[in-house]
Amino acid sequence: MNWLISFPIGLTGVIGLMLAAKAQDPAMYGHGLVFFVAAVAAIFCVISRNLLAKKISAEDGYNDEIVRAGLIASTFWGIVGFSAGLFIALQLAFPDLNFDTSVTNFGRLRPLHTSAVIFAFGGNVLIMTSFHVVQRTCRARLAGNWSPWFVFWGYQLFIVLAASGYVLGVTQSKEYAEPEWYVDIWLTIVWVVYLVVFMATLAKRKEPHIYVANWFYLAFIVTVALLHLVNNAAVPVSFAGTKSYTLFAGVQDALTQWWYGHNAVGFFLTAGFLGIMYYFIPKQAERPIYSYRLSIVHFWSLIFLYIWAGPHHLLYTALPDWAQTLGMTFSVMLWMPSWGGMINGLMTLSGAWDKLRTDPILRIMVLSLAFYGMSTFEGPLMAIKAVNALSHYTDWTVGHVHSGALGWVGMVSFGAIYFLAPRVFGQAQLYSLRLVSLHFWMATFGIVFYAAAMWVSGILQGLMWRAYDQLGFLEYSFAETVEAMHPFYVIRALGGVLFLGGALVMAYNVYRTSRGDVRIEQPYTAVPQPAVA
Repeated sequence: MNWLISFPIGLTGVIGLMLAAKAQDPAMYGHGLVFFVAAVAAIFCVISRNLLAKKISAEDGYNDEIVRAGLIASTFWGIVGFSAGLFIALQLAFPDLNFDTSVTNFGRLRPLHTSAVIFAFGGNVLIMTSFHVVQRTCRARLAGNWSPWFVFWGYQLFIVLAASGYVLGVTQSKEYAEPEWYVDIWLTIVWVVYLVVFMATLAKRKEPHIYVANWFYLAFIVTVALLHLVNNAAVPVSFAGTKSYTLFAGVQDALTQWWYGHNAVGFFLTAGFLGIMYYFIPKQAERPIYSYRLSIVHFWSLIFLYIWAGPHHLLYTALPDWAQTLGMTFSVMLWMPSWGGMINGLMTLSGAWDKLRTDPILRIMVLSLAFYGMSTFEGPLMAIKAVNALSHYTDWTVGHVHSGALGWVGMVSFGAIYFLAPRVFGQAQLYSLRLVSLHFWMATFGIVFYAAAMWVSGILQGLMWRAYDQLGFLEYSFAETVEAMHPFYVIRALGGVLFLGGALVMAYNVYRTSRGDVRIEQPYTAVPQPAVA
């Protein structure tokens, strides 16, 4: 596997020199230098480790170093992404925070926040947990010595390049604000190596069966690669500039964009994190998964149905009506496999529900399943045309997205981080379970404040937009609807403060755990009370 690392490192250096030498704008020149510096640093690391480190064989145990690095990166990028989200929420509540500079305005920070929480925080969590899970369930060391590290550091380089491009205003101007064409190419190289490492580990497994979590991880890796290649198919105007033109236009481009956008939710934020759920909840609960057969049905039905649901983002647009109806139909059908997975996770606790009183990590994981079930019911509901006529373009959609992103993705990620922290740092236990409980309540109230405020705000917004007076004119101007949203935007910001505060508590807990500290606490035990006569 080590031969895989030579070509990408050399290619990185060549790309960097070419971009810097021929750059026509400051963003491309800066990115070229970043590429070149990253390649030089990688070559130095490869040479030094080959000279100083012993050769690692397949019998040397699991590669937990890469999981530890991923845990640190996940925690760091989570704080960055949540902080950016809080700041732009405050910008909407208090517009004066849009300072007189193009770098810090809402238009540029919003895609920075979106990509930081989805791809930086979420992506690192997925890479980290997939490397941990595939080793344990296959009883085999992660394939390759350098290749997994190339995936990790190459992905961090992608995050830095994309984030700097957002604040400099250099993107493809799509809904998810995809980065420049050369950054897309770099991500493709990193992702292919990720796929090869994961599949090579599966190929050398000592366990004859492939556990279902690996099915979800593999579906996530393969489908995201397909989505990325199709949606980012573009022709650069010049190899010395950042400007490029997509291969699609008009309604075809819109459909392609939302085929990508919704399946980024379906396979990046759902399938990948279901891989986390299927491994970490049974491990934390110390119970086998409720039904392995149901997990297989869940997998195949989810994978088949999700890919068709994208057009529900384009209801009442120029998209042909049959395509809109198709997207709505498959969206409603998605409710069944989604709840099948939720039920499978919750029923894993059969006979162990008492653990929720004493185990705050398991409590966080179970809450994530509750939000998963709620969000996957709300999503099909909002895809129905009559409901969508009220909800589309309103804050209701924002509330729906964040109840899923913070409640499902965020909470199951926090649970995985708490599970892994003592293990990857070689400690017997976490620094403090009471801090985990504090994080649970801060995050829960933060999500409730956020989602509830946006639900009320969105429904009010939709009703005001379509209110007519007796003469048939709009009853409210757009400015009046924005003014009516102000108190809800303040409540949303309060929810963001609580959620970010919980993440900071987690970061502190992980840091103290890495040092081997243990906080002296009263154990979580229920004190029996005498019966009242």
